[in-house]
Amino acid sequence: MTSTVRNAAAVAIVVGGTAAALVVGYFGFVFVPEETEADVWGIMMFLTLGFMGLWVSRRIASNVASTYNVAEVGVQGPILRGQMGLLAPPATQADEVVEEIEKADAADDAEALLVKLNTPGGQVVPSDDIRQAVEEFDGPTVAYATDVCASGGYWIASAADEVHARDTSLVGSIGVLGSKVNAVEMAEKLGLSYERFTAGRYKDAGTPLKEMDDEERSYIQGIIDDFYDVFVERVAEGRDLTEEDVRDTEAKVYMGEEAREVGLVDDVGTRDEVEGRLEELVGDEVRVRKFEPVRGFREQLAAGANRVAYSFGAGVASVFDEDELDVRVER
Repeated sequence: MTSTVRNAAAVAIVVGGTAAALVVGYFGFVFVPEETEADVWGIMMFLTLGFMGLWVSRRIASNVASTYNVAEVGVQGPILRGQMGLLAPPATQADEVVEEIEKADAADDAEALLVKLNTPGGQVVPSDDIRQAVEEFDGPTVAYATDVCASGGYWIASAADEVHARDTSLVGSIGVLGSKVNAVEMAEKLGLSYERFTAGRYKDAGTPLKEMDDEERSYIQGIIDDFYDVFVERVAEGRDLTEEDVRDTEAKVYMGEEAREVGLVDDVGTRDEVEGRLEELVGDEVRVRKFEPVRGFREQLAAGANRVAYSFGAGVASVFDEDELDVRVER
């Protein structure tokens, strides 16, 4: 059934169902009663029945004529699990994205999934959680890079059946970053010293208040290398490339056309061209519905305050994490 026929059928159902309810209501509650007292009550029942007919017929029509056939989810900003703090940039909560993809997958109307990406990357496991949700979606999946699709963003994109980008998009950065603040000299100037109480040789590896020895550096580098091996394996599998080809990118970012040349992108074009490709995949006119978390007023207010604070303080404030090594797939 074409979209035009579906829409015409939906309109006919809504109009017909509402009209039928109004006719029944009129004859049952307005025309038949003769008492004046009954007329007011009858008119109220007539209108109530009409609204009920409209509601029921719209529910029926929605099953006949879907309002969408492509579900869109967005990954915007750093990818993480949990809040980053007041002066952190607006970010994508991985669990929320996964939940929206699963909702779309469970919906009968979503024949394809469009993943819109504008992200420098983020935490490793949250990125992999979104990637897995994309991979498990039952239907064609298309990743679309806008400004930036780097590191954890490309980790996600590589799970899609196709990856599209703009000609000016920055795509790639297939690598892993681990970092830790070294505050030893600052501590010495302040008269602070580090006293170690641990069980396990490497429990405090990377603690900013002490210098790392060679064995600790080797241990931490080994973790980074292991994450990188997994990243390369994921991309090679998803993009049908050899692991050597992926490693040859050396964690560089590429603009759209060059990204296509090295195999990271299938096509370069605008949003309209991406929707044209989706039309080919679903075999019908594309109707997109955005799947995004429903936030209450307080959450929206907090998110707005977070954006304002970040815009005001970006580049001025720094966040020091003194407990864990910060490992990210991030540009």
